[in-house]
Formats: sequence, C-alpha cells, structure tokens
Amino acid sequence: MFLKQLGCGAAGLGFISFIPCSTAAARSFGGKKLPRSTPEAEGVASAGILAFLDAMAAAKQELHSFMIVRHGRVIAEGWWSPYGPQFNHTMYSMSKSFTSTAVGFAVAEGRLTVDDKVVSFFPKDLPDKVSDNLAALRVKDLLSMAVGHAKDPTFEVVKHENWAKAFFDWPIPHAPGTKFVYNSAATYMCSAIVQKLTGQKIIAYLKPRLFDPLGIEGPTWETCPRGICTGGWGLSIQTEGLAKFGQLYLQKGRWKDRQILPAKWVEEATTFKIQQPLPAKPARPNAQNDWLQGYCYQFWRAQHNAYRGDGAFGQFTIVMSDQDAVVVMTSESKNMQSQLDIVWEHLLPAMKEKSLSADPQTQERLQQTLSSLALTPPGAPTGPAVCIDCVRPGSGSLSPTAARVSGKTFKIETNDLGLTSVSFAFGKTGCAVTFKDARASYPIACGIERWQRGETALPGTPPRLIHGGASKPGTKHKLVASGTWKDENTFEMTWRYYETPHHDTVTCRFDGDKAAIEFVASIGSKKRPVLCGKMV
Repeated sequence: MFLKQLGCGAAGLGFISFIPCSTAAARSFGGKKLPRSTPEAEGVASAGILAFLDAMAAAKQELHSFMIVRHGRVIAEGWWSPYGPQFNHTMYSMSKSFTSTAVGFAVAEGRLTVDDKVVSFFPKDLPDKVSDNLAALRVKDLLSMAVGHAKDPTFEVVKHENWAKAFFDWPIPHAPGTKFVYNSAATYMCSAIVQKLTGQKIIAYLKPRLFDPLGIEGPTWETCPRGICTGGWGLSIQTEGLAKFGQLYLQKGRWKDRQILPAKWVEEATTFKIQQPLPAKPARPNAQNDWLQGYCYQFWRAQHNAYRGDGAFGQFTIVMSDQDAVVVMTSESKNMQSQLDIVWEHLLPAMKEKSLSADPQTQERLQQTLSSLALTPPGAPTGPAVCIDCVRPGSGSLSPTAARVSGKTFKIETNDLGLTSVSFAFGKTGCAVTFKDARASYPIACGIERWQRGETALPGTPPRLIHGGASKPGTKHKLVASGTWKDENTFEMTWRYYETPHHDTVTCRFDGDKAAIEFVASIGSKKRPVLCGKMV
C-alpha cells in the first residue's frame, strides 16, 4: 500500500487515501536502507564525530547505538555490542512522536480534527458528572501535554483495566490548554482515539501509511489490557527506523517522490505550542536547557532551532533543520541533557555548509572506532572488539566454590517471585543457571567473562520503568549474560536485555550449603526479593 495526496481536507492538511500496490512495489517505494556516504562528502568533519564519541565515553554515557544523517545520507553509524542494527530497542517516550504521527494521518484523512472534544469519543467511559474542564478538553490539549491535570496520572491510570475511564476520573483543576504537565496517559488517549475511529491499533494503522513506505520492518508496540497500543511508551524499533522517521520529518513529510504526511501537519506538530514551567532557581541558563524550549505535539523544541522526539534513558531522534541533519541515539543514559550538550558541542560545529576535502586518515580512525564499539562484560579484558559467544583461550578463572556447588540444587525460601529452586552448572567458559517455580524452569546460559546470547521468561525480568503494557508471564525476552567471580564465594552475573536499555546485576553469594541471590536493576524499578536457598 502507499499513500496519495488528493487536495484539501480536514483542517486544511490534505486528504489522504489508499491505492493498493504490489508488495514488490511497496518494497521498492520504501527501500531497505538509507543511502550511505562519507562525512566529508556531506560537509561534516570526521574529527568532530570522533570528538563526539570520545566525549560520550568521557562522560560515562552508555550509548547503545547512534546514527547521523546529513543531506539524506547516513555518514556515521555504530552499535555497542551486544546491541546491533538488526535488533529492536525499547523507545519509551520516543513512542509519543509516532503516536502524534498517527493522529496526523487521521486528521489528514478527515477522521477528526485537533479541536474535537475528547469526551465525544468515549461516551460510555465518562464519569456521572462531567466537569467543565473535562468537557472542554480537546485533542490538541492531549497532544501538547496541556490537559489541565495538576500532576501526571499515568502511574495510577495503568493500575486499572479500563485506562480511558481511569483517565476521565482524574480531576482536571486547570483549564485545558493553559498548563503544561508531562502526561503519558494523555498520549495513550490519542492512541485510543485513533483506534476508536479506525478499528485498528495504531501500529497496524501506521504500517501502510508510515512503516511500509519508509521500509521500516518489524516494529512492536505494547498494549493496555483492552488491546490498545500504550501510545506514550512501548514502541520498539530499530535504530535506522528512527533515522528514517526523523528524515521524513526533516523533509516535511515527503519520502522520495511522494508526500507521505502532509507538510502542514509536520509544521503544526513540530512548532511551539506551550511553554514548560520555568524553574525559580535554574541549574543552568534557561536558554541552554533543552527541556525549556517549548513543547509541540508530542515533540520537544530544542536549542539551535532543532526539535526532537525523546524517550527515557536517552532514546533520541533529533531533527536539525538548519543543518539538514538528523541525529538518533539509543542508550541507557542517566543524564539526557548531557547527551544533547555533547551533540551541540561536537556534532553541530562539525557540520559545514559545503562538502569538505577528503580526510582519509581521520576517516579510517573513525571507521576503526565504529567497528570496535562494545560494552565489555565485567571481568573481561578490554580490547578492540568483544566477540559474542566466542570462547577465549584461558578465559573463565574459576573459584574452588564452582566445583563444590556445580550440579547442586538450592531450595529457595518462599518469595514474591514464586521461585522454588535454583541450580548451577559451571564449566570453564560458562555457567548454566536454572531457576524453577511450580510451573516451569527458567534456564539462563551465562558466559564466563564473555557475553553469551539467550533468552529468558524468568519472573521479574526485564526491568521496567512503568508496569502498564508489560508482557504476559511466560513471555521470553532476549538477553546476553556474563559472569565473573568477584571473590572465592561471590559469583556476579550481568544480564543485559539488549532489546531494552536495561540490565540486571545478579550477585550469588555462597556460604557452606547456603546461597543468597540478589537482583539489582540498572534502573530504579521495583526491588525484587533476595532469594535465600539451601542445598538439597
């Protein structure tokens, strides 16, 4: 399927309809990859990209991937192993910009306007008494985070089966459109409205309109208990999919020779709509704070006349209109402003108006750096590359405890996770750890000072920032695992869930016939119990 613009429609944005085409034509239309070029050919100094990478490392920013697009061509890209270009990555609130795009398509097709009242879509979910502010709430207020709530209701809303009803039950003390409060539940309502109007989840609705034309394959999106995409979070997509999405917006909704998304919607969705509250005692000048440049329709304005979609822990699509560039990053960042500062400090000045003379030596250094990006397993020697599942000669220094507990089962005391036992099978280069509960076994293959790929459905994994939309028990998640002996009786594993930003540190302490297993997530998610076991 592809889209064809057919003149004027709702809100003057253009009416879009569908014309069927063959799968081969759609694939040709979307293409598999963005074209590639060299930095200097597109007017970017390779030295600036190297400085960007060095600065990220010096700031201890844990990047998982990045891609720089200039003049429509990818000029630098990299993934820190075990992350890779073929894997999806959880987007957190970067999902919001895709939800906004779904609303844009629905507006362009004449299905709604942004001035429509939200209550009109859900007559059966409204409270007995509809307040004046709730009655006045418009779609544009959802899009601009200006519902009128005193605080974000999301973490309470997702505790219910019917999220729309819970949203409507939340008080709205301020007039809609007057007060910015970050509000993921509002984005969910946008997703619910599109599904109500189209009969499709927004991921299915976007497939022929956005994903197929751009050649974005395999995205997934979490859903609420009623089967509606969570909207404000829950999208997982590949890094290049983010870059294509940013490039589409940079090109004002045009892709190759077709207008995919009306240019007027792109303009409306990415321009200033409301000011975030300014701090009384700012930690830095407000003009240098990328979270105080104004909010749009599920996009943020940024410094240097840029705008962006972003998600927790540093999932970014930055559209730099003045530089004709897009920068995307996935990461587990504890300081997202620092990430943006490094972009402004190093990448922005590296972008020149004209192409630069070839710099083969610096380009070669850049390529060597990009090809060796890796998150080194704990205890492993650092080097130019980390091979997943490779066995290094002499790797895997073992404690005498390994032989003593290997093949043994520990019965676990009653715990909130419902786990009943754990066993260990140590070898020179790896360890098989198997948890059990009353229903199933959960084996995890763990390399010794090397990553080993696998998957697990162990209860409590992977760590999450928000419970809403979590997968059903028994769902398997991809991970790599590596362990090292911290001392004679302490075996520490790192489980990295490489389609999310997060990892667990799992510490196993052995004392005679007893074992204690502690889980520490890389984020402040719900604390899991220490598992205490005794050898049987």
